[in-house]
Amino acid sequence: MLIYHLNHVQHFVSDENDIVIPKSVRPIIDYEETQLGDRKGATRQFRLGNLHVREYNEYYTAHVDKIDPKKDALGHLLFDAPQYLVAILAAISVGTRVASIIHNNNKNIVKKSRYQSNNEIFAGCIADSIAGSASYFVGIIVKGIIKRIECTESI
Repeated sequence: MLIYHLNHVQHFVSDENDIVIPKSVRPIIDYEETQLGDRKGATRQFRLGNLHVREYNEYYTAHVDKIDPKKDALGHLLFDAPQYLVAILAAISVGTRVASIIHNNNKNIVKKSRYQSNNEIFAGCIADSIAGSASYFVGIIVKGIIKRIECTESI
């Protein structure tokens, strides 16, 4: 009976441990629509305090954030969406370092081309894009592993 109950419950929990609410149960969500947060394929998103709801064609998903992003954006990034913060910091760090290295290498050239500054900026942007993207995806993977561990511990 317990196994049946767990399997039955799992149909209402998404892969990311959000609660799944069929539209037949609640056809209309009348909370404030928001652009804050990763859509993850949803058509719309809503927030009410710490409650974050995503609307899909046939259902909604909902979870409670630890920190309301409207009240404390940095706190929300730290505790609920660290992958974005890590990606931003990695992008800034790697981008400025690459641009600095190229700039220092170009200082030895006596006649400076007008394109050298553009090359520094371009190389920095490419490097920070790669570092930011890689950090973001690693952050998502780590966050998913942590959520799965927390979920299995609570069962």
